[in-house]
Amino acid sequence: MTDGVPQVTWAPSELELARRQHRRKASGRSVLIAIVSTILFVGVIALVLINTPGWESVKATFFDLSVAKESLPAVLQGLWLNIRVLFFATIGVAVLGTGLAVIRSLRGPVWFPLRALATIYTDLFRGVPVLIVLFLVGFGIPALEIFPRLPAGVWGGIAITLCYSAYVAEVLRAGMEAVHPSQRIAARSLGLTHAETLRVVVIPQGLRKVIPPLMNDFVSMQKDVGLISVLGAVDAVRAAQIEVAQSFNFTPYVVAALLFVALSFPVIRVTDHISARMARREQSGGTV
Repeated sequence: MTDGVPQVTWAPSELELARRQHRRKASGRSVLIAIVSTILFVGVIALVLINTPGWESVKATFFDLSVAKESLPAVLQGLWLNIRVLFFATIGVAVLGTGLAVIRSLRGPVWFPLRALATIYTDLFRGVPVLIVLFLVGFGIPALEIFPRLPAGVWGGIAITLCYSAYVAEVLRAGMEAVHPSQRIAARSLGLTHAETLRVVVIPQGLRKVIPPLMNDFVSMQKDVGLISVLGAVDAVRAAQIEVAQSFNFTPYVVAALLFVALSFPVIRVTDHISARMARREQSGGTV
């Protein structure tokens, strides 16, 4: 009691405490069952593989530890090119994708030409395979002799940016359209311009709604960055190919694959965490 006013402290009810205890026990059992089942599953798969007739040949061809150690420095050096291309392509995709999404959300007939161009762009680059875009950009644009000679990694980064900006633009547009129209009306009634409404109200809310699919697109882009090797860039894939040609062993490809997995694994886990957190927020209820 403070100054004659009784202080009320909240405490969970017995029913809520029982529920929490039940959830802890159920979670512990689930983790234990998952661990045991995973060990058994992996053990069965390993036994089946080891006892296949061609396992020794596959092991020597794809899982040679000595070849992996010898090829690792070259593949790592090539992976550094992939990381640099991915960094600049991510910036380009973010800028171009956001611009396309904003253009496609413009209202009024005066903006129809821009909306039509943005629609044609997104439809075109979502329909053409990334590999073909790489060939067209990497070999076609330099043949025009408009630009000075540039490294293959630059043209590969441009091609990746063109393709994935179309995907990201559609994801962002879907998020912006998911914002209730009353939000726009309220912002305009407060005196905000259309641009200010997009920047302050619509885009932040729409972005929160589409973070998981955007991060999935980023993971996919991490993998497709390895396609720049078709233009002659000595990235992780091309470095592994060179090592394979020298050793007549496919282990460098496995090394490159593991490095790409290690590169994308943190983003995959963050995506799963964000998706799970958003699901918990949507499904959360009050406590009794």
